[in-house]
Amino acid sequence: MSGARRRPGDGVRYAHLAGHNPHVLAGRVAREAADEAAAAAPSVDVGADASTTGEIPAVRLARAAEDGAGGPPHGGTGQRGARSRSGAAFVAGGILLSRLAGLVREIAIGGYLGVGAAADAFKAALRIPNLLQNLLGEGVLSASFIPVYARLLDEDEAEAGRVAGAVAGLLAAAAGVIALIGVVFARPITIALTPGFEGERLELTVDLVRIMTPGIAFLVLSAWCLGVLNSHRRFFLAYVAPVLWNAAQIAVVVFLGIRGATDRSIATGLAWGVAVGGVLQLVVQLPSVIRVGRGIRPSLDRTGAGVREVGRRFVPVLLGRGVVQLVGYVDLFLASLLAVGAVSAFTYAQVLYLLPISLFGMSVAAAELPELARLGADGAVEVRRRLDVGLGRIAFFVAPVQALYLAAGSVIAAALLQRGDFTADDARLVWFVLAGSSVALLATTASRLLQNALYGLGDSRTPARVAALRVAVAAVLGALLMFQGDRLVLQPGTSEIVVDGELPAPLTALPESVRIDEAAPLRLGAVGLTVASSVGAWLELALLRRAVRRRVGAVLLGGTHRFRVLGAATLAGVVALALRWSVAADAGPLLAAVIVLVPAGLAYLLVTSVTGVPEAAQLLRRRRRERDPQPGR
Repeated sequence: MSGARRRPGDGVRYAHLAGHNPHVLAGRVAREAADEAAAAAPSVDVGADASTTGEIPAVRLARAAEDGAGGPPHGGTGQRGARSRSGAAFVAGGILLSRLAGLVREIAIGGYLGVGAAADAFKAALRIPNLLQNLLGEGVLSASFIPVYARLLDEDEAEAGRVAGAVAGLLAAAAGVIALIGVVFARPITIALTPGFEGERLELTVDLVRIMTPGIAFLVLSAWCLGVLNSHRRFFLAYVAPVLWNAAQIAVVVFLGIRGATDRSIATGLAWGVAVGGVLQLVVQLPSVIRVGRGIRPSLDRTGAGVREVGRRFVPVLLGRGVVQLVGYVDLFLASLLAVGAVSAFTYAQVLYLLPISLFGMSVAAAELPELARLGADGAVEVRRRLDVGLGRIAFFVAPVQALYLAAGSVIAAALLQRGDFTADDARLVWFVLAGSSVALLATTASRLLQNALYGLGDSRTPARVAALRVAVAAVLGALLMFQGDRLVLQPGTSEIVVDGELPAPLTALPESVRIDEAAPLRLGAVGLTVASSVGAWLELALLRRAVRRRVGAVLLGGTHRFRVLGAATLAGVVALALRWSVAADAGPLLAAVIVLVPAGLAYLLVTSVTGVPEAAQLLRRRRRERDPQPGR
């Protein structure tokens, strides 16, 4: 990224803006670190929620840190930790709204489409135009437009309005042209990205891409609105607006499902819901944008210095983010070569997989970023201490989720998704796919924090290079494993797996007649993709940890209480597994979830509390305060 790359010791550049106030200065430095994070961090979006990406919480939180920069000029470690924890809660709350809406949407889609050809077509069609939103939307804008616009708001508000207007006009023109290309050339684009789709599944996917692409273009403009509102420190609406995108699809699928529409009609209606939801997400933000940005007038002016600076930042960020986004399209390309149901099962599993990453990994990492950026290389000891604490906090929340996903993933998938056309066999397939991803759940969440540590230390290149290597390893290994998995058949009504053919299998797709047979038993090809992704995630963590160690010393994965946390998580998994096989064996999906998950969760909390894990003690103290509030509070 050119022009304004932050390195240790150069924060003095902002002295004239900050009035030598160290907290305002820290906010500015934190903002640049967040901008670089947005440029280089790999997205966690896999098409499951097109409105929420992993980068924006960090940017929002950095803005929030600057917003409160006028506070006391001195704060101890405890005060910084309190700000970090409250920031993490704020970010997690915002992400939670979007992810819960996305989860409800997936439940509705699963209930009416299940794991079949129409579901595959919709999931693939949603992913294809998402390239437009991922490359021109939140992540790229946060690293190119927001820092320039926010700085100009402090220096020259009229010029800030001109820059914002020019960016809006140019972005609308670019998104419009690309959307038009996507509509006109939907067929060759779909064939290129899903070579395994043929016949009716291909035709449906092409139709859905044509319907959805204009709606995704509106999401790009919605991201511009988000950038303006964030720069003016208006955060709430940016969190709430994406819920409308999900709500439009939920309303459509429920309406059509109740009326008994065919799978093809429901998938088509969902595509229109995506398009309408994109418009709603933009429209709901426009009044606030007009109110805070009175001087903004859309234009195509590219001559201003501020616009040129946005352009200079935009191109390298676009290229870097394009490399990272490639992994999603590689997965789509490979999954299209597998038996019917692989694409949709993969997506359902990813929705569950991303929940703890978004709620715990990304929120803790985003909350720590401003302080890590403020400390820089000169505060190596404190950086290392904060990383140990942050890694411990992540492990406390993520370790039990990983254990339960592995031990009782079928119970979780069934409780959330098993209804209507989504069968018990579908839930078991999602569990196997989810288990392949969950092996690396701790690695993925810990990597987010280590990435932010490197950004705070002025190194945005290492995370990007490591992410590119992770993508390459996952793609190559996924291609090798997925064809082996497609020869593994999940027997109906059981978790038994039988081999169809010989292993190792040739690296070729099954015959088309086998792959498109929706009446045939489900196959485990998608599990090969998630296992390969897990290998890449652990490699990424190892390389990031080595890079951090060179700069600040060794950090403790899982924190100082990692063995207690991992032991308690293992016990929770054993409890869940035992209950799943015994008491909950004949229970319905929802009752089974209560029987299995509640005792397992309580066992984890009890063991971590008794063994003195700080996060468990804090959680219990908070619950006691809520139950017995002190008088006068």
